[in-house]
Amino acid sequence: MRLHVIFLLLFSCLGLAQAPDAILADGVRLLEEGRTTLEEKPLTDARNYFSHLVQTNKKPAYFYQLARANSYLVESYAARHENKHAEQALEDAIAAVQHCLELDDKSADAHSLLANLFGRKISLGGFLAGPHFGPRIVAENKKAMDLAPNDALVYASLGRQYLYAPKMFGGDVAKAIENFIKATQLDPNSDENFVWLAIAYRKGGDAPNSEKALRQAMQLNPRSAFAKATSEGSIR
Repeated sequence: MRLHVIFLLLFSCLGLAQAPDAILADGVRLLEEGRTTLEEKPLTDARNYFSHLVQTNKKPAYFYQLARANSYLVESYAARHENKHAEQALEDAIAAVQHCLELDDKSADAHSLLANLFGRKISLGGFLAGPHFGPRIVAENKKAMDLAPNDALVYASLGRQYLYAPKMFGGDVAKAIENFIKATQLDPNSDENFVWLAIAYRKGGDAPNSEKALRQAMQLNPRSAFAKATSEGSIR
């Protein structure tokens, strides 16, 4: 049975028996599998799930999760050097999170995600994309921090800004490490934030702490494709 038919049956059977938050949670569970494995199929399933939701109910949370699904598809495609697919998924992710912000401009996590996606535009688009998207990254991260100064995702996004910006434009590995540490303190169950901390430590030349952070990430999520790729040195 085709996936979209399954979705139609699912929603027709749910009716009012399942609360919207439960419907959201079902999609997030799909997305969590894709986030962990970075495999195309579960990520595509999650994308299709949230694509259907936003057609029937334009809640900011649904657009946000759709953007997340597409953002992880970017990484899945990029890992296989499918650059055209990665670029399309990136455009779809940006469009979805911008829809989210049109509906709820006070979502700190959405501003942080948009900053991350602009950063991915630079990495996929090359050095010439930096002057255009760099200031937009800074602006989105500032909005996020003003809205939620105690949000782990906000600190992780700021950490990536410091990690990847050129020195002349504010790049600072020590500040990146500081922000990733704060992110892990605010959310000690996020395996991703420990991987980012490991990457920052590695870039700063601190191998022991990098390995320690990676071990913590693997303890939290032994199946994490992101942690495994970082451990193998394919992500820097």
